[in-house]
Amino acid sequence: MATIKEVASKAGVSIATVSNVISGRIPVSPHLKQRVLEAVRALDYHPNHIARSLKVRQTHMLGMIIPDITNPFFPEIIRGAEEAARERSYLLITVNTDERVEREQNALAALRSRRVDGFLIAIAPGDGTIEHIRNAADSGTPIVFLDRVPPGIGVDSVVVDNVRGARECVRHLVRMGHQEIAIITGSLSLGIGRQRLEGYQEALSEAGIEYNPALVFEGDFRETSGYRLGKQIAFRQHLPSAIFVCNAMMTVGVLQALDEAGVHCPRDIALATFDELPFGRAFHPLLTCVAQPTFDLGFKGASMLIDRIEGKLTGGPVTIQLPAELSIRESTAAAGLNRARFTA
Repeated sequence: MATIKEVASKAGVSIATVSNVISGRIPVSPHLKQRVLEAVRALDYHPNHIARSLKVRQTHMLGMIIPDITNPFFPEIIRGAEEAARERSYLLITVNTDERVEREQNALAALRSRRVDGFLIAIAPGDGTIEHIRNAADSGTPIVFLDRVPPGIGVDSVVVDNVRGARECVRHLVRMGHQEIAIITGSLSLGIGRQRLEGYQEALSEAGIEYNPALVFEGDFRETSGYRLGKQIAFRQHLPSAIFVCNAMMTVGVLQALDEAGVHCPRDIALATFDELPFGRAFHPLLTCVAQPTFDLGFKGASMLIDRIEGKLTGGPVTIQLPAELSIRESTAAAGLNRARFTA
């Protein structure tokens, strides 16, 4: 493997000049930079980042811990974070926890042992155990929470306005004449689950509709729970006129359950979801949804994290709250279209 000394010799420059070209921290004239880059390519030179990190105490690596790589919401966040990291010459390492706290703990420990410079974390649901994250934060490691923020720990975060997004969606259902609106929440151990339920409750309250706990079904943000709870709703003696589902993966399960039960959307029941479905244009009817700025979540989170690492962001914790946008489509038709067989 070629060394930096061999690159300097081939380019006819000093080792310091090669180092400056590779790091980009000190400007080098275009002529010299071109000579160094040609020598790097000719010799297939790869810098020893491990040795360099021991010297400068920085690896230029970010650790990203997400709960469910099969949920299309998270890969789009990863794309945004990767783009921000690439622009700032950082490498992003992503680990999936499969919504399990013990895997989250193991992932955090493994990435800390590899001396990543900071963490982007979307927490797994659980019993509130966050000591592993608190310990990392107390050690001085920068952390930015994405989407899911645990209570009681003061670190940076980038989130979506879940309360407002849910409230606007349920307001739309009310405007369409729906009075009995079921909600399939995510895990209520997570802040986002509680916030979306809060938005649902606010919309009902302002419309003068009594909150009915019997119309609240707690899922776990995964497709299987949407399917199970969709079946429960479809086979109720009295079918609600609309369902608000709190993420796209559960909505996929609900759609399958309704289809198997012979319940047609929107003729028999209106359906709206928090999240844009992947390949949503292939679904019929087209689904009303609260679209989240997923790419921006990742991009802004990684940018904030790098700013903390490089000392460009100082002071107390910062929270960036991004808006969600309601897209009204075919699945939320007006109430009372053809419901006789469900209300007898």
